[in-house]
Amino acid sequence: MSDPITVVPAPLVVRPSARRPYVITGSTTVVVDADEQLVPVAVLTADLLGRVSGRAVEIRHAGPDAPGVVRMRLVTDLPPGPETYRVVVGDGRVRLEARTTDGLVHAVVTLRQLLRERPDGGVEVGAVHIEDAPRYPWRGLSLDVARHFVSVADLKVVMGLMGHYKLNVLHLHLTDDQAWRLDMPSRPELVRRSSAHSVGGDPGGHYSAADWDEILAYARARAIRVVPEIDVPGHVNAALHAYGELNPDGQPAAEYLGTDVGFSRLHDDLPATHEFLVDVFGDLAEMTPGSHVHIGGDEVLTMEPDEYARLVRAASAAVTAHGKRVVGWQEVAHVPDLPAGTVVQYWDTRGDAEPFVAAARAGARILLSPAPRVYLDMRYGPGFPLGQEWAGFVELRDAYEWEPAELVEGLPPEAVVGVEAALWTETLRTLDDLTTMLLPRLAAVAEVAWSAPEHRDHDDLVRRLRAHGRHWDRTGLAWHRTPQGTWDD
Repeated sequence: MSDPITVVPAPLVVRPSARRPYVITGSTTVVVDADEQLVPVAVLTADLLGRVSGRAVEIRHAGPDAPGVVRMRLVTDLPPGPETYRVVVGDGRVRLEARTTDGLVHAVVTLRQLLRERPDGGVEVGAVHIEDAPRYPWRGLSLDVARHFVSVADLKVVMGLMGHYKLNVLHLHLTDDQAWRLDMPSRPELVRRSSAHSVGGDPGGHYSAADWDEILAYARARAIRVVPEIDVPGHVNAALHAYGELNPDGQPAAEYLGTDVGFSRLHDDLPATHEFLVDVFGDLAEMTPGSHVHIGGDEVLTMEPDEYARLVRAASAAVTAHGKRVVGWQEVAHVPDLPAGTVVQYWDTRGDAEPFVAAARAGARILLSPAPRVYLDMRYGPGFPLGQEWAGFVELRDAYEWEPAELVEGLPPEAVVGVEAALWTETLRTLDDLTTMLLPRLAAVAEVAWSAPEHRDHDDLVRRLRAHGRHWDRTGLAWHRTPQGTWDD
């Protein structure tokens, strides 16, 4: 195979071959077994190949592996794991194999990254054998849609990028002081009164139940699960604005469209508070498939520890009552007796690490989101027109050159469930803003989460990303040509 492999994240096993490449032609066909669960992946594959080649690609049920066929199947002869996959290309054929449909989606993504243009204007895939599996089961992006609303259409673009880099968790920060973005059946005033605006008075919006179902379906087709967050017991001014009974004086709070944090809070001694937690987390659990719901828990600056712990436990109980597991920002690690399997999201590297080590020893799982590495709303460097810099500047190398297993001193490596980037939107208003901050750094974080240290190399990542820059340009995405990369002019 003459061209170097440019797959991101870097696969476990890559064996180029001298066999003939696979050329997409008018006879290209996607072949799958007659299995309902394979149909969405086959449609995704046929659509991908059709868009790349400009030709409609047919889907057929199982037949002979004839030339021109892209054969997709579930197999059992791969190493254990729900996301392992295999891609075999050569002599005019492609085999995409995995243990699960999620693994098949990853195989399709790898195939997409292997496509290259021929001198005659056609498209081909060089002969290669790839076997791959992720290092961590949780590879996420946390997206703040509360400070600035992100439409369903724009959210689909972000999910498309996530899928392209095998990220499998979209954590949506749905509520904050400024707005509430998801319609709750039990609490209609939340979006009726608290969703119209964004930071600075910019236009807002919210997701209806139908929007939510559309988001979930789009994510599921790309092997992404959605983890929704309702942030309590702080960051709650939007709820206090919608429901006055959540305030001690019984009056609705004023709308807040600034960017300060830590001033709003729930009150444990108000009966309305506990009814509210049961209602909104119950709604969220019923509306969202999957195993996890995020309760927030960060930056509660005006509450005594005992009251904070009682409210975190109340929110956790409202989640576990529906068979879901709890996720919370790192502050919840200070609460004793968290539910079994709670995921603690570590973000602020400035404090004492011992509470997270203790939480892990007590059974919590740790999700790593270190702000100086993966908070992608941080500016690339001085003078960059977008983003913030309270956690420092985050360049491509910063996002890539760190080792999750060594981040928190004393933390058992087996307690780390994964890595999650974050994109906060206080200063980000448009899709172009979002993609400029995500690219190329999201690809770097994705490789940290997927590939073992021995398969990661910064210089090689820079080489591979050059081809990805061309892809972003072809698809019309805004992105930052950081001087730490090597890009086409």
